[in-house]
Amino acid sequence: MGAKKQTSRRVPEAAPAGGPPWILIGGALLVAAGAFAMFWPAGTASDASAPAAELEVAAASGDADAEPNLPERPPAPPTPEHRTPVPDPMAVLPPLPLVPNMVPRSPEVIRDTYTFAAHRPDVLEYVPCYCGCETAGHSGNADCFVESRNPDGTVREWDTHGMACTICIDVAHTAMRLHTSGATVQDIRAAIEDEYARFPNQTPTPAAPAN
Repeated sequence: MGAKKQTSRRVPEAAPAGGPPWILIGGALLVAAGAFAMFWPAGTASDASAPAAELEVAAASGDADAEPNLPERPPAPPTPEHRTPVPDPMAVLPPLPLVPNMVPRSPEVIRDTYTFAAHRPDVLEYVPCYCGCETAGHSGNADCFVESRNPDGTVREWDTHGMACTICIDVAHTAMRLHTSGATVQDIRAAIEDEYARFPNQTPTPAAPAN
């Protein structure tokens, strides 16, 4: 009898996974859901705080627009009964002394300001100064330029304080410009007081006469 023919039995191979990877997809969905739950409250809080931030900005802007705290001024002393005579505009003035630490204003401005102070005591004696010179005994802007006068109102001696003080020069120069334009002494003083309202110091300058 012939040998039996052996037949080999083949083990069937596993079929490749043909469906979608459901486990990986499910895991990705869980991760995405966790991230969404984590960040969603933060976004909501940020949105809720936006109006509050806008209110803070608006409040800060309102504070910036508010009126500044201005120093309180005592009432002006009464107009003195004795008024300095207005000198002859053609009167000879003493020469101006040279001061090494002159203010950063042109020599013409300084000269014109001193000349105005000499000729118009009826203006600058009623205009305050704001540089702190009240501690030196000044009662008005005129004292920053004229130390003493003769009985007829002409200058006997200059005060060099004005040559070294920008505030003194600027106050007097503004008063001179306004006087040239036709403003009254009351209007000049009001303009100066408004311009220097934030300055902490002011001379005890008497009120301007009514006429």
